[in-house]
Amino acid sequence: MSLPKTLAEDVARNLVMVARLIDEDPEQAYAYSRIALRLASRVAAVREAAGFAAYATQKYAEALAEFRASRRMTGSVELWPVMADCERGLGRPERAMAMAGEPEVQKLDKAGQVEMRLVAAGARRDMGQIDAAIVTLQSPELASNAVHSWTPRLRYAYADALLEAGREDEAREWFGKALEADKDGATDASDRLAQLDGVEFVDALGEDDEPAGAPAEAGEQDDADDTDAEHLDEDDDEGDEDDDEGDEDDDARGDDVDGSTKA
Repeated sequence: MSLPKTLAEDVARNLVMVARLIDEDPEQAYAYSRIALRLASRVAAVREAAGFAAYATQKYAEALAEFRASRRMTGSVELWPVMADCERGLGRPERAMAMAGEPEVQKLDKAGQVEMRLVAAGARRDMGQIDAAIVTLQSPELASNAVHSWTPRLRYAYADALLEAGREDEAREWFGKALEADKDGATDASDRLAQLDGVEFVDALGEDDEPAGAPAEAGEQDDADDTDAEHLDEDDDEGDEDDDEGDEDDDARGDDVDGSTKA
């Protein structure tokens, strides 16, 4: 669907803000997506963006509705895995499992199929079927040494499932493999490994500690200046008293000298 130039520009600006903010500020991204949706609800890209913004803010029913609308407009199956994950978010893992067995999955590209496998394994875990979740993740993609964009997350999910099953040694191995593949920091595999190894990260400084040489607060500095000034005044007064005593001594010595001369 084509839009008038001015309207298309307004919609595009809002979609750019959605993409820019969705990771760091999902609520703000969601607000921009609603503006774009009001401007162009019949555009598939707008419905998809609105779906992802709602998904990022855990508004799963709304996200699912937007994804379905986008799919009706385009006929694409690309959003099938995230739609299934919305079902999980709504507390319906059995529906997610049913979607994992639909013909649409076979139409997905490799990345989409791996994503669907991750969702299916998550649904198994939601239903307390941890062993089935582990089996679901065991695949040629998991065994492959090749690294793709989805490799760190697949290995991480497998390690996490193994850990839940009490298979700690295997879990440590797969968290390590996830970390090796995770060049962009998409997972917290390093933290999970540290936890398994009993490593605890502690801040070098406590909440009440200040770094050495840290500047004093303005009020503290003023008090320090006032204290220094008082000490200087006291030193000056003591100096004046010493001078006065010195003058008296000089006078006394002068009187003695004069007395002896007169004698």
